[in-house]
Amino acid sequence: MSGALALATGVDPLPLLSTVSLDRILDHWWVFPASILFSMVAIAAGVSGALFFSPFFLLAVGLGPAQAVGAGLMTEVFGMGNGLRSYVKQGVVDYATAKWLLVGALPAIVIGSFAAHYVPDTLLRGGFGVGLFVLGGFLLYSDSPEETEPGEREGEFLEKKNAECGTTVVNASDGGRFVYPTCWRPPGVALAALGGAITGLISAGLPEIVTTQLVARCRMPPRVAVATSVFVLAIAAVAGAAVHALAATPVWYVVVWSIPGVIVGGTIGARVGKHVPSGLMERGLGVVFGIVGAIVLVTTFGV
Repeated sequence: MSGALALATGVDPLPLLSTVSLDRILDHWWVFPASILFSMVAIAAGVSGALFFSPFFLLAVGLGPAQAVGAGLMTEVFGMGNGLRSYVKQGVVDYATAKWLLVGALPAIVIGSFAAHYVPDTLLRGGFGVGLFVLGGFLLYSDSPEETEPGEREGEFLEKKNAECGTTVVNASDGGRFVYPTCWRPPGVALAALGGAITGLISAGLPEIVTTQLVARCRMPPRVAVATSVFVLAIAAVAGAAVHALAATPVWYVVVWSIPGVIVGGTIGARVGKHVPSGLMERGLGVVFGIVGAIVLVTTFGV
């Protein structure tokens, strides 16, 4: 595991782990079963696992806001492995679009991750609570990518711009063929930058902002949109986790439990997700995240 952590974060964890007492690590054993549960639900519902882990680390484990965000991103990097590998193997990632989305997402998540360590804790907790509340509302009231009609929010201006960009063809490994207008890049880059900055600050937001927009404004098939967003998030999350690891000592006594937990939970969740309506799960989770966001705001500002 130490080799994988070093590869993902650019930091060799062994010297840092040696400074953490074994008792402190064992005291947090309960993070492992909780991580299995969170990852299983996140994968089954098709939402970002960081939506669970950062508030969990903040409220239940008692980490500071920046530590919670960093641990959430680091955990998410490993939790996305199975899903990312599956999408790449299926051949449904639109790499041309992903490249442009990363132009916006990568610098934004790096800036957001650095900023998280310099923003006062009270403001960061407040932003975290507001972000959870807003993302909860987004999950509750917006359609999932599968329920979104391709191009339903394209508009005449975008339709004209997209038509000028040619056509994209994605050939899946199972023989499926997806043909759709190549999306005009500036709106996607801007949305990816916004999602990346929010993800760097509160560890969630990039896939929630980008995925549905790819379907609604770019006519991208839902299967391709989800796969492309996961690919972009995987690369951006590695960059964000590395920044958090370099800006402050990671909380290894927590992530040594959360990382194996998400690997196990992700495997189970991929199977459970086939039998659970994603729309129902997303709306239920929207209510949960809205409540958690409200709790964070109340505990931070006493309102």
